[in-house]
Amino acid sequence: MSPRTDLDPTTLAVLKGSLEQITDEMDSAYATAAFSPIISDALDRASGIYDGASGEVIAQGSTGLPIFIGVMQFTVQAVTSVLDLEPGDVCIVNDPFTGGTHLMDVKLVAPYHGPDGEVLFYLANTGHWPDIGGMSPGGITSTATETYQEGVRVPPMLLCRGGVVNEELIELLLANIRGKPSDRRGDLAAQLAALRLGAARLDELVNRFGVDLLRAAVGEMNQRAEALMRERIRAIPDGTYSAIDYMDNDGITDEPFAVDLDIVVSDGTMTFDFSRCREEVDGPMNCPISSTMTACLIGLKHIFPDIPVNGGCLRPLEFRVPEGSFLNPTFPKPVAACTTEAPQRIIDNIFTALADVVPNPVPAPCFSTGSLHAITGRDAEGYTFTFFASTGGGYGGSVRHDGLINGATTISVALTPGLELQEQRFPLRYRRYAIRENSEGPGVHRGGPGTEISIEFLADRGKVSVMGDRAKFGAPGAKGGGSGAPADHSLVLGGVEWRPPMGAKAENVPLRRGDILHLRTPGGGGWGPAQDRDRAAVGRDIERGYITAARAWTEYGLM
Repeated sequence: MSPRTDLDPTTLAVLKGSLEQITDEMDSAYATAAFSPIISDALDRASGIYDGASGEVIAQGSTGLPIFIGVMQFTVQAVTSVLDLEPGDVCIVNDPFTGGTHLMDVKLVAPYHGPDGEVLFYLANTGHWPDIGGMSPGGITSTATETYQEGVRVPPMLLCRGGVVNEELIELLLANIRGKPSDRRGDLAAQLAALRLGAARLDELVNRFGVDLLRAAVGEMNQRAEALMRERIRAIPDGTYSAIDYMDNDGITDEPFAVDLDIVVSDGTMTFDFSRCREEVDGPMNCPISSTMTACLIGLKHIFPDIPVNGGCLRPLEFRVPEGSFLNPTFPKPVAACTTEAPQRIIDNIFTALADVVPNPVPAPCFSTGSLHAITGRDAEGYTFTFFASTGGGYGGSVRHDGLINGATTISVALTPGLELQEQRFPLRYRRYAIRENSEGPGVHRGGPGTEISIEFLADRGKVSVMGDRAKFGAPGAKGGGSGAPADHSLVLGGVEWRPPMGAKAENVPLRRGDILHLRTPGGGGWGPAQDRDRAAVGRDIERGYITAARAWTEYGLM
């Protein structure tokens, strides 16, 4: 879609806003109608509009998970390379190696045909299903060595042909997924309804403005985004900027490994070079190339928030990610942690590498782990339930501010569903949901404290799995700031405390009534020497329960 130089700014703004409003409506409709709290309340979902010729992203919902928006561009491109979608067709896919993320993220892709029958756009959305089968509830398979063990893998297939739903395919999926079939049907129906709503809104837009004007607007949006991204990159001196961080382990072998990044800036182009990263690992900490590239875009979006996300903003970016590395694994390597672990460490590395050469303040590294947890058992009606959630933590401090407390993962804008809602839906009780004391990274501007959660199991028997990281390496500080506390998870089983041997990872741990899961998430790194922090600010932190008086003395020198 080529730009048209005579397109006036007002019309362009109206069309851009209209496309974004359509995706917002799609997101809202999906969340409103979905049955699963991870979608309806946590908002672990996203919607987007993609170019009918190139598959490039055009517009995204403002509350959709950023990791999904970029990834879905690669999904759409992969789907359309193997399927010719006709009117009324809808493709379903969750394959991590077909432009995807982990198997729990189920994606739908539908074509939007213009008046002349040509595919003008693609509509796509993603929803995180609370279970996708596999050897552990919720897909939390921290000991998996193959993606076959992680759940049902769906290559691009027609869920709908000519508007007719493939009920046999749905039955096949539901037969391999834990939970009430009616709940998954409800989620899927909501996902389809969001696509239909998007198509109806595009009909209105095409009827009002015409195809030619829409094509021109999309071309202009891409051109402007590309020019703005190149302008921001050119403001950075040409050179190579590097950073390194570490993962605790791969879930199989308890040995750390590095996330090593060089960012090469040259005349308006930025190359993300991961050539020094290790080969693919045995456990599920691998990250498909689509997630790796999207994490790089999200990192830049944090630094340059004014750049609109569309296909144009990706054009100045290049990637060197060797095939067979853990950031570009080969099938059938496991990838269950690919949304919340390695991508967040990539974002932290981008912050660290570019902190001194970009104009906007860049924070110290964040808590950067999802602490994903899934609990399964039998509910009062005899159905196997699966409770799935992620947990927030502390953001890094910056030159201007303290770090955010209990922030969402940096690849998302997800929320924590209401605790009362979760207790109503599942046989669980929250015993504690609080700020984790003394977990902040000390600094002139401290990191945000982590979060502390305790969940009591109220069914007779069940299992719990946890998948996270940063139990060995807390978020490092910047400019002399201290590191945030690492993750510290444990369970009380039959009245006895037990800590997972792999730190933040545990799988299929048996539960009995009254057992308790404790999650203590990391704090963010501090910015600047802690001894220089304002005394009144330290006092407020004590009053609010963020730190103890003893820590104020040892870390900040406050008597």
